Amino acid sequence: MSFIKNIFSKLNDFVHRHKEGVPFLMYTVIYLTWFSLLEINVIVPRYLIHLPMDNRIPFIPQFIIPYELWFPYVLVTVLYLLFTAKDEYWRVFTFLVTGMTLFLIISTLWPNGQNLRPNLIGNEGFFENWVMLLYRTDTPTNIWPSIHVYNSLGIEFAVARSEKLRKYRLLRACSFVLCILIILSTMFLKQHSVFDVGTAIILAVLMYYLVYYLDIIQMIKTAREKRQAKKEYVRKQ
Repeated sequence: MSFIKNIFSKLNDFVHRHKEGVPFLMYTVIYLTWFSLLEINVIVPRYLIHLPMDNRIPFIPQFIIPYELWFPYVLVTVLYLLFTAKDEYWRVFTFLVTGMTLFLIISTLWPNGQNLRPNLIGNEGFFENWVMLLYRTDTPTNIWPSIHVYNSLGIEFAVARSEKLRKYRLLRACSFVLCILIILSTMFLKQHSVFDVGTAIILAVLMYYLVYYLDIIQMIKTAREKRQAKKEYVRKQ
């Protein structure tokens, strides 16, 4: 019994020390639920996204590797910053949540999709089969703007601006290369149109300006501290 109590005590202490992760966990549940509903209900998209430039981009199934690496790339970076640098964590959290929420709203109001995928029959090779598995689990709908692109840039910005990671030059270089490969993979796998990628980059640059240049997180903190100081002053009068 004491062993179980000790485990619960340590777990409670861990959650308390990293309570900033609770909003991330809650938002993940909300996002996945909302996105799943979109995937179920948007079977035939109202708006097809297709630019002439998309036809010139070849299908390269080997890019499935960086495409799938997106998931640990985002998750590991967010968790690392949560456990080691709370201020940096809140910046990347704000960056990611803003873009992902905007994506959900756009997908809800303007159901979109694409018709770029090649016809794979399953005997082309290992990478083609891997891509077929991706196609089966991820419909060609709800693609604008590309969250793969937007979040990859958000993570790269966080790594590049991190004081904790400043001395790890090789890791930062690998992050930059992986970010570029993930962006390219969205087009070479025919998961996204150039339009999805371009608009995601524009949105990411705008959010970089707000989060890292204007530092809206610090602006909110300063405004909150001023309001609190004003309340304290009024209370003491």
